[in-house]
Amino acid sequence: MTNSEQTSVLITGGNKGLGLEAARRLGTEGWTVFLGSRDESRGRAAADKLAADGVRVVVVPLDVTSDESVAGAVRLVREHTDRLDVLINNAGAPGRVTPPAETTVDEIHSVYDTNVYGPIRVTNAFLPLLRAAHNPRVVMVSSAAGSFAVVTDPDQPVAKMHELAYTSSKAALNMITVRYAQALPQIKFNATTPGEVANHTFAATDMNNHTGQLTVTEGTDSIVGLAMIGPDGPTGIFTDRLGPVGW
Repeated sequence: MTNSEQTSVLITGGNKGLGLEAARRLGTEGWTVFLGSRDESRGRAAADKLAADGVRVVVVPLDVTSDESVAGAVRLVREHTDRLDVLINNAGAPGRVTPPAETTVDEIHSVYDTNVYGPIRVTNAFLPLLRAAHNPRVVMVSSAAGSFAVVTDPDQPVAKMHELAYTSSKAALNMITVRYAQALPQIKFNATTPGEVANHTFAATDMNNHTGQLTVTEGTDSIVGLAMIGPDGPTGIFTDRLGPVGW
């Protein structure tokens, strides 16, 4: 068992990009990091880097699209702790940015399996461990591309990105966040986008071929902030690193 006083966090898609940087930042705060990674070898390589910086990290093989994998992740985490303070649903799939008229149902399903069904699958599986924590928090890593306010603003770059899979999946994730927050008030559920909506910027990651204007550290500011909120903190909100974002 881990120290019962030590804060614990599970991060899906934690082996690179925003997930890895969030793991590093929270780990250097003294948290125990359960590093979820679909590819176990990549997860171990990432964990080695974190451990070299003094982070207490446990690799958790985790494919968010698989019920079996998620169940195995729960069993592994339970071997180390009897509660989970924070869950960060970070794993995501960008899709192929296919124009709406050319999009297939199979493509939509593939993106939703990671971006929508994945967070539901992981959240529900870990609810018993979250409920055992004093101040449980769930952070959904969403996107400004899932905001109706942003997508309908002609000045926003994403307004010109004509596709269905990714943007609609993140809009669905935002609604899911609100519905969980309303139904489970004992757990804080919040969504965030790793960018600055007001400045039309986003974080550079593998998902966007590192074309973003913000660093990966800047991109995790809102993720880390929501992960660290106290018992009196908000629930059911959508933010970026500058503040609230319109739904």
